[in-house]
Amino acid sequence: MSAHCMLTGARPGFGNRISHSHRRTSRRFDPNVQTKRYWLPSESRHVRLRLSTKGIRTVDSIGVEAAVARIRARGVRI
Repeated sequence: MSAHCMLTGARPGFGNRISHSHRRTSRRFDPNVQTKRYWLPSESRHVRLRLSTKGIRTVDSIGVEAAVARIRARGVRI
């Protein structure tokens, strides 16, 4: 699965790994994406979301209903 957050849209960043001799090779900075299961009362079912840790804190702050509405507004099917 791709390492991106459904809510915040966080995606991997790219850069260089620099050795002691200062040689550069490419590397990838992945966001901390985790799968969380939330109860969605309006639809009486659980939804499984792939969220970054910042996205999990956002869901805790605004609520799962508002978070799902934002995700659907971005065009992601849940």
